[in-house]
Amino acid sequence: MRVSVIGCGHLGIPHAAAMAELGHKVIGVDVDQTKVDRLNAGECPIYETGLPELLARHTASGRLRFTTSIREAADLAELHFIGVGTPIDADGRSYDTAQVYGAIRQLAPHLNRPCTIVGKSTVTVGTTGQVTALAQRLAPAGTSVDVVWNPEFLREGHAVEDTLRPDRIIAGLTTAEGEKAIRAVYAPILDAGVPIFITDPQTAELAKGAANTFLGLKISYINAVADMCEAAGGDVSQIVDILGIDPRIGSGGMRPGIGYGGGCLPKDVRAFTASARQLGADQAATLLRAAEKINESRTDVALDLITRALGNRPIKGTRVTVWGAAFKPGTNDVRESPALALAHALQQAGATVTIHDPQAVATAMIRNPEFDYTDDLPASLDHADLTVLATEWAEYRKANPQALVDHPANPLLVDCRTTLDPEPWRATGWTVHQLGRPGK
Repeated sequence: MRVSVIGCGHLGIPHAAAMAELGHKVIGVDVDQTKVDRLNAGECPIYETGLPELLARHTASGRLRFTTSIREAADLAELHFIGVGTPIDADGRSYDTAQVYGAIRQLAPHLNRPCTIVGKSTVTVGTTGQVTALAQRLAPAGTSVDVVWNPEFLREGHAVEDTLRPDRIIAGLTTAEGEKAIRAVYAPILDAGVPIFITDPQTAELAKGAANTFLGLKISYINAVADMCEAAGGDVSQIVDILGIDPRIGSGGMRPGIGYGGGCLPKDVRAFTASARQLGADQAATLLRAAEKINESRTDVALDLITRALGNRPIKGTRVTVWGAAFKPGTNDVRESPALALAHALQQAGATVTIHDPQAVATAMIRNPEFDYTDDLPASLDHADLTVLATEWAEYRKANPQALVDHPANPLLVDCRTTLDPEPWRATGWTVHQLGRPGK
């Protein structure tokens, strides 16, 4: 098929590259000429596992290209994916869908033949109907323009894998033409046995919010249990194993730490909570807001553990190395990063902070230039009084504690993601503290 992807960010770039991998001819659209030039040269402005290789391969083959001209995309494509951002609104609770409507207003006047618009962005329930009315009013093709809402369920760090091999596809639609287009564009994925759910638009819109919010609840729940373990002297890692073996629960998403972040989960939980209030489901909203509050408290919980690790001495004057800037491993996205939130809190408490990250140093420096950064792991520890593991990159789990022990002034490590096996570290002279686990 001839496909356009409007909006080239953390959603659009992986989606465009994946559509080319499926065999489609793809044109990506973005307003940033510098970004477009880099993408056309096969250079990836974001990091996602496997994405640089996929992008380079398909820009070189000619199957994938990028432009700033939305008219060019309208002339080429028969199916248009909308992958623009929907950040949280100024009220802090709902989605700002201005970019979605802006994309439709720019695209629709150039649609002079039957085509399908496929929304990927996360939106408030009811958006599909409003977008459909706007697109059909502005497009010369009128009601021959169909709109389908096809929410993405990407895990950042796994965006390529989750696009090419998703666990499900959801399509909220109202016409047979829309269903035909969705089945055609995803044919190789569906032929591989991935289930597809054909729903009405409202169900598709709610499904994305419900899925992400449930994950937020799960993360908040295990963090609450970790706090109980701290108080009782229990081991949260063993509790995760005990719960995870229950097929009704599962261990996915149950990693205690300093909370969830990124461009999706925080805003989706907030917006879904707001939707519950708007729909009059007050008890549901109360439950969801409780999960938010637990997540919001994680920085304070981590600071308390750090203070205890320091022997209840003041943080002021301490030289702290923070391992991790990205909100999760596998990506260079630092939006609402709990690691950076913790770094800020440490700095405000009077610490001198140096941050290491395998991939996100450049993006973190742009957003937070007030910190010192390095991409050299051993050097990041030089003269440190305290090391805080804040993002659970594999590089930290695989690090050789013996090779690192002589770099810091004090080999004291606080694992705020409960991701390390502490015994090899302790055996080589490190003192290790972890959230929700008894110290030894």
